[in-house]
Amino acid sequence: MRHSRVPRWWFAPLGLLCTLAIVLLAGCSGPYPQSTLEPRGDFAEMVDSVFMKTVYLATVVFILVEGALLWAVFKFRGKPGDPDPHQIHGSTVVEIVWTIIPAVVLAIVAVPTVETIFSTAKVPTTSTDGQPPMKVEVIGHQWFWEFRYPELGITTANELHVPVNRTIDLRMKSNDVIHSFWVPQFAGKRDVFPNRETRLWFTAKVTGEFPGACAEFCGTEHGRMDFYLMVDSAPAFQAWVDRRHADSTMQFNGMPMHPVVAAAGQAPPPVDTLVAEGQKLFQSKGCSSCHSISSMHVLTVIGPNLSGIGSRKMIAAGWLPNTDANLRDWIEHTQKLKPDVLMKLPMPVSDAEVTALIAYLRTMR
Repeated sequence: MRHSRVPRWWFAPLGLLCTLAIVLLAGCSGPYPQSTLEPRGDFAEMVDSVFMKTVYLATVVFILVEGALLWAVFKFRGKPGDPDPHQIHGSTVVEIVWTIIPAVVLAIVAVPTVETIFSTAKVPTTSTDGQPPMKVEVIGHQWFWEFRYPELGITTANELHVPVNRTIDLRMKSNDVIHSFWVPQFAGKRDVFPNRETRLWFTAKVTGEFPGACAEFCGTEHGRMDFYLMVDSAPAFQAWVDRRHADSTMQFNGMPMHPVVAAAGQAPPPVDTLVAEGQKLFQSKGCSSCHSISSMHVLTVIGPNLSGIGSRKMIAAGWLPNTDANLRDWIEHTQKLKPDVLMKLPMPVSDAEVTALIAYLRTMR
């Protein structure tokens, strides 16, 4: 019995299909916290809607075009002995048709695209919870993000806290070079320029912690200029605001604005000597010349605001997990971990002094 051999050309499409299947299966793993395909806010949902409509339309076009191509290949394939086909120089009708069809397809895509452009360009007057949008000033620095809440009198850095279901109106600018603000699951990218304000808005529909990043090359440490969007419930956000307002009891350098005096007949509150030492070192070692611990009454300083640093998820602009070990490494070896940043210790610190500084920073909740 004679067996027919499989033509070699069959292996090429088979290998292509296997490769495609492996790529598709690899894409099923996760998680992908910066995926734009999982919108968590109204702005992102509008953009995703346009994207998916385009994908569906492109899929229909692909099926029709490839289907017609395969039909023509098999319908009109040549056979041994066939005469040469009739030679033509073109068809006016066909050329008109394949010009009109793409124009119609582009027009279909353009309608929802233009509608979304105008919808996302205008900040809503009210949030879904009935309140007016909350204004937040975003300032890009090399290489960290500063966030100011003018209506609340709060300044912080690298963690943008917002309440769920409240529209956030971002007013953005840069302190140095061009940056690009991007929080993928909530809004599109927006370039941030010196001496020019750009706007962006979104309404978060779910609570959680969501990473964002600078999406415009802005120098050697561009890849380590991240931040986190912290979407809180209304009570949790108010608690965060209250903690930041409590910073008003401190000066911008972290020293008490008013000395704590015990009431008559009461013992003074216990003092953690390590924390007290760290508080003194924060000022004497020059930390307060670049960083503010207070989120209220903030003076213009060089480095990120450190209010709430003790409870932040990350340090070093959203790049390192906020652990004691990483905080120690960051203080002692800043230029090794993130070269070219402006943070340089004005004077050396010992291991014991770093331990005291960490203990003090951990009290900033």
